[in-house]
Order: sequence, then C-alpha cells, then structure tokens
Amino acid sequence: MNVITNHLPTAELQALDAAHHMHPFTDNGALAKRGARVITGAKGVWLKDSEGNKIIDGMAGLWCVNIGYGRDELAEVAARQIRELSYYNTFFMTTHVPAIALAAKIAELAPGDLNHVFFAGSGSEANDTNIRLVRRYWDIKGMPSKRVIISRKNGYHGSTMGGGSLGGMTYIHAHGGMIDGIVHIGQPNWWAEGGDMTPADFGLMRAKELEAKILELGVENVAAFIAEPIQGAGGVIVAPATYWPEVQRIVDKYGILLIADEVITGFGRTGNWFGSQTFGIKPHIMTIAKGLSSGYMPIGGSIVCDEIARTFEGQGDFNHGYTYSGHPVAAAVALENLRIIQEEGIVDHVRDVAHPYLAERWHALADHPMVGETKLVGLMGSLALTPDKERRARFAGEQGTVGFRTRERCFANNLVMRHVYDRMIISPPLVITEGEIDVLIERARKSLDESYKAVRADGLFVSA
Repeated sequence: MNVITNHLPTAELQALDAAHHMHPFTDNGALAKRGARVITGAKGVWLKDSEGNKIIDGMAGLWCVNIGYGRDELAEVAARQIRELSYYNTFFMTTHVPAIALAAKIAELAPGDLNHVFFAGSGSEANDTNIRLVRRYWDIKGMPSKRVIISRKNGYHGSTMGGGSLGGMTYIHAHGGMIDGIVHIGQPNWWAEGGDMTPADFGLMRAKELEAKILELGVENVAAFIAEPIQGAGGVIVAPATYWPEVQRIVDKYGILLIADEVITGFGRTGNWFGSQTFGIKPHIMTIAKGLSSGYMPIGGSIVCDEIARTFEGQGDFNHGYTYSGHPVAAAVALENLRIIQEEGIVDHVRDVAHPYLAERWHALADHPMVGETKLVGLMGSLALTPDKERRARFAGEQGTVGFRTRERCFANNLVMRHVYDRMIISPPLVITEGEIDVLIERARKSLDESYKAVRADGLFVSA
C-alpha cells in the first residue's frame, strides 16, 4: 500500500514541491526561492508543519473546515462508502442513495422554498451552473434576451471562466478575460469608499446602483443579481444595515432572480445555517460548497427554489452537469458533516458562545494604533489597517504592503490570518473554544505590534 508520509526533510519536500507543483494564486518562482510551508497534520483548530510548529488556523483552511480537522467519523463514512459504491454518475436517469439523502437534507435545512439541489464539485462550478440555470430559465419563460447577470466589484464567485467573470476581481479578469453578459456595480464597502456619507446613506446609495443598472440595461435584458451576503475574499466586507433590504426591494420590484453566494457564509459561519437568514435575504438560488463538507471532500451545489425547478420540468434535457455531480463519497461525507453540525449544536455554539466571546476580544483590537475598523459577523471578521483612523486613510505606499507584512508576522507567530490588501481577515473553525480564541487574539495582537513597529521604522506609516 502506498502511504504518503512526511518521510523527507523539509528542504527536500520544498524542492520537490517547487519542481513539480503549480500553486493557485501564487507566484511560483517567488515561492520556489522561499520554500512552501509544509503542513503535515491537523486536529481541531490546530495545524502541524514539517518543522513541528503548532499553528492556530484562523482561516479554517480556505473558509471551509467548519467542524475542525481530524474528525474520525468522516474518515469512517468515506471508507465505508468507497467500499460500498466508490463512484457512479447521476446522468442517464440514474441516482444513488448518498445523493438522494444529501439533497433531501439540504432542502430541509435551507430556508423558504429552496428545495432542489444541482450538485457540483466546488463553488466555482456551482456558479458556472447558475449562469446556465438562469439563462435557460428565462429562455423557457419566453424571454431569451434576459441573459445579463449583475454582480459587484470586489466580489468573489470562484476562478473558473464563469465564476471568475461573475466575480469583480479585475486581477482575475486580466488573466484570460471574461465571458459575455456579466456587468458589475459598486461594492458596499463604507470604510474604503463611503467618503463623508453615513453608513446608512452609503448602503442605500450602493443598493440603488443595482436599480440604476437594471434600468440602464433594460429589465428585459437582466436575468439575475448575484452577491455574497458578506464579501469574503474581498476583505470580509459587511454591508451597512440599509443595503440588503433595499436590494431585496429592487429585485422583487423588477422580477430579477437573486443568487446568494453562500459558499463561505453557509452552514453556520454567521451564527445561522445560512447568511441569507442573518441578513433577511430571500434568494431564488443559493450557491453552496466549503462548509457543506467542512472541506473533507470536494463538493458544491446550487440550491434552487420551487418555481425555477418547476419551470424546467417537461422542457427536455438541461444540458449541463459534471462527472462528479453528487459524487457518492463526497455526498456521504457531506451528510455526516451536516449531522455533526446539527447534533452537536455547532451553529448554536457560534451564535451563543464563540461569537460573543470573539466579538469582545476582536473589537478590543480597535485600540491598536494601526487598526481603524473591526468587523465581525458570526465567526467571520476583519481589521482595516490605516495610518489615520479619523480620515480612514490608505497607506501612501503600494496598497497591500502593510497588510502583507502583517500577514508575514502572523505566520511567523504561528497564526494563519490572511490579508486582503490592507485588511486582515479571519474565519476560524466553528468549533473554536474560548481558550483557543484567547490564543488567536494574543498572537494577532503580537503580530500587529511587530508589524506596526517595523512599518514605522521603515517610514511606511504615512497616509496617501
């Protein structure tokens, strides 16, 4: 049996990695010179690397390991399913028990009339599905001109051609272009873009950009609006309270489909099962992935409302799907993951224990001389770094320089905390305890102190 173990010294593993492994969203040449950090094990909220360091994972992998690492139950379910039915597809009028059971469970958990699931292998794939779903929906309804999907600048919906086009990350668009029929409006980021407006006024203004864009394009041409309840990869941007009610009013008024990208916010992250429940959003489609299996297996999907599902009935084949749609092993693992979340009360733990305690500790970081804003919804938070809190000023140097340096100090202090330009972001496993929150905050403050000292010493603590 070929068992992969950490049988080589770190330097040799790094050399092999550099020689053969192309990393996502990475300058692989720069990484080769530096050497990748080699993770060899994990349990709960803790990672272990090849040098024996014990690292607290403030990002739950990539926003996904909701139940924490190393749950034997999921390993046992995967092994059992592999032995019973390792793979079969759901094409050609065929199904299998794990896909049936998981779709039914998701329908039970999802709010409103979101009762139908089209499975994919990731959130990116699911958002590609959504493009075809909404365009085919309007085609069946006799309105084939309704093809345009409106999204937001700085939103993230994956990195496939479809998902990357939906997202508003220009650096992704620059590497291969965009598909047609996707347009972007402004993001509800009051801290960076609100100027002298109140958060309430700014939230309304940014929501009304959706209405203006619909009217500019023509209602007869607009298929859907897609947005994350909280912009995750964009920096954990939490919209002002006025934003989502106005967006809901607009999509309802014009009969536009609303897609809530819940890849990050789904399955307990915000203190409810879904972020849409936290913000009172009523979507026609939800994109799901990540926390669906807590990252233990690749799986994603689109949860579709009754009306859309009914419209597709009797209209011939929906010519779309993936080899691994509803993969039996992934589905079985996801089902066990949902059982653990539900039976162990993990959503309640986020809402009643972990969030209140983390909020107390997280918001106290606002007293740091380099922190201008603290945001936290459930277990999803951000810190805006600034040289001038009163003016909400950007740093004079290249955007992201201070954030990157702060991230490097976090890594050096055995804390995984990401940066998005000059915002620091966290999204720890939902099972994090109060004691582990203390460790996270202590390491975060130490990293901020070290970065602040170095930034001042290097003359970078200057406003743009």
